[in-house]
Amino acid sequence: MRAVPPIARAYILCAVLAAAACAAPALRPGAGTPWGAVALLALLYAACEQLTRCPFMGRRAPTGMGSFVPVLLAGAFLLPPSAAALVAVPGALLGRVEQHPVRLRRLWHAGQLPLASCAAAHAFGASPGGGRDVLGAAGFPYALLPACAGAAAFCLVLAVLDGGILVTAERRSPRTAWRGLLLRSLAPYLVHGLAGLMMAVLWRSPYGPVASLLVLLPMYVSCWVFAQYHRERAAHQATIRALVQAVDIKDRYTRGHSERVGRASVMIARELGMDEHRQEVLRFAGILHDVGKLGVPTRLLRKDGPLTPEERRIIELHPEYGHEMVRGIGFLGEARAAILHHHERMDGRGYPCGLAGARIPEYARVVAVADAFDAMTSTRSYRRARPVDTAVAELRRCAGAQFDPRMVRALARAIDRHGWHPAVTADGLDPAVVADGLDPAGAGDPVARLAPLDRGGGS
Repeated sequence: MRAVPPIARAYILCAVLAAAACAAPALRPGAGTPWGAVALLALLYAACEQLTRCPFMGRRAPTGMGSFVPVLLAGAFLLPPSAAALVAVPGALLGRVEQHPVRLRRLWHAGQLPLASCAAAHAFGASPGGGRDVLGAAGFPYALLPACAGAAAFCLVLAVLDGGILVTAERRSPRTAWRGLLLRSLAPYLVHGLAGLMMAVLWRSPYGPVASLLVLLPMYVSCWVFAQYHRERAAHQATIRALVQAVDIKDRYTRGHSERVGRASVMIARELGMDEHRQEVLRFAGILHDVGKLGVPTRLLRKDGPLTPEERRIIELHPEYGHEMVRGIGFLGEARAAILHHHERMDGRGYPCGLAGARIPEYARVVAVADAFDAMTSTRSYRRARPVDTAVAELRRCAGAQFDPRMVRALARAIDRHGWHPAVTADGLDPAVVADGLDPAGAGDPVARLAPLDRGGGS
């Protein structure tokens, strides 16, 4: 376990002290704190958080404080700010924490959540038309705007505090720590705010606090479905990671190559206007396009001298091997066709099926361009990486014969707009250590001259 830096511990302590200062007015004699409502909401929130630790629920329970935020926001809408801050404390201290250090993380939650709840209560009361008097049935429509303001304030405080912990504990720069934090979480918290408002209105209705529990069931079910989706997605990522790591271990020349081809494929997909689902499938296709190397003898992948025609034919089987390996992985969808056909050429001189033009699956045409681009812009033991502009120019020269011109233009536009910034791989090696060859059929092709076929079999 990595030690928490002293500055991060001091930051957490400051958050806890600030939370205590926010809650202190509620503890003063004569403050008029509605202790009954505070106790009920605090007990409800703590009980909800305990569901995530229940053995019966196990890993099926949604994890994280976001699952039951409506309870905290309902408290912010029903109670004075200092009292609303108290609602979060028991659940924060008793909630499920899976990462170490557990005690410090619980203390951190006990600091940030009361601060966010207090801010939400202030924003709700200060908004035009806001205040706890508007929670009656007649005033419900007018409470929507104040409720959204309260939820936004809750989200803003959490984003600011989370960015600070990334700066102090993870040593991130302020720019990267706070970038996108608020925008990514604002919409979900606005939904939580509407659920919290429904709870508050039912709480004030003739049916009383028990009726407000009806809001939690559909909210919990939706959180459970969302958590299941993310667990399934994590399982997909783990499967892909394991396959890529196996290829990297077997062929030292492709370390980092798969991830970069996946990234370039997504850049092309975005320029083509593909939706997020298709972008994700293309990313899988780019990452796994070389998985068939697991079926190629290691001695051929690591051979130092030139390949014989027979050895070249064996390496050229790797797209078919890869397609067979992933045939039963349902979530890959069209990515399987890209794995099989990413070495086809527009003029029909590619392999393994000799497809031409539009008969080549669209995903395969995308991956072919991404694969070629990374091959040319990566360093080999026998040559240095080519400049990005040179690689794009060569792709354009080969468009129509080897590559789909539409895909080449999309990659060029994406690079002009965003640049190309290969990341360092997880093992610390420069990602430019890898690349496969491009064109076993076209010895006179300019792309083939820049990136001759190597042990990777033309990636």
